[in-house]
Amino acid sequence: MVKYKAVFFDRDGTLTYFDKEKEIWRDQIISEWSGKPFKLSYDKMMTLFNLASEGKKPWYKTVDDEKEFLKRYYRYLLIGENIKEHLDIRAKLLFNELWCRDRALFPETIQVLEYFYKNGYKMGVISDTSPSLEYSLQRLGIAKYFTSFTASSLVGAGKPSPIIFNAALNAQGVLPKESLYVDDYKPEADGAREQGFTSFLIDRSGNKTDKWSIQSLKQLIDFVEGKYA
Repeated sequence: MVKYKAVFFDRDGTLTYFDKEKEIWRDQIISEWSGKPFKLSYDKMMTLFNLASEGKKPWYKTVDDEKEFLKRYYRYLLIGENIKEHLDIRAKLLFNELWCRDRALFPETIQVLEYFYKNGYKMGVISDTSPSLEYSLQRLGIAKYFTSFTASSLVGAGKPSPIIFNAALNAQGVLPKESLYVDDYKPEADGAREQGFTSFLIDRSGNKTDKWSIQSLKQLIDFVEGKYA
């Protein structure tokens, strides 16, 4: 059996999920300020992203860039809802409450990270996300388990591009055949497998049942212990 040296995880939908309570709070407080119901559609969100970018591509390259971008984003959001009073104070409140505070850990996340950490595996996160990847995991108390944080915004390519996977491998000094990967999005899990990783799709609904699908991160432990069927 292959002796694996490293385990790489996607973040959102794999280690973490978006906290619905934060979304409810956001919608309620904006509704109170505007006096009308508020829902953030995908199209509205993308329009706000384009406004906040002020024509820059990429939108941000550093954590400081990201902070300023999101402060503009929330300001434009409030303007779009015709909220004019205390505009800057309210935009700052949204930023402070939501930036890197809108995720929670799946129940098994810490147990699985503890297992691989104590057994000497290198661990990294590969995510299509902003420069605050490491900070977001620090806030959740799990950054200490990882020695690489590979974000698409910093690498210049997203999954399933070989560029981002190779950047993660180089950061850990390992080969694809020595590495496990898990993601909740099939094209990205498949992309890692095409690069030579032993890659799993995590589907907590249980709808996927092929050999490369798991329903819990705990099944990674079963796999390396030879118990996974």
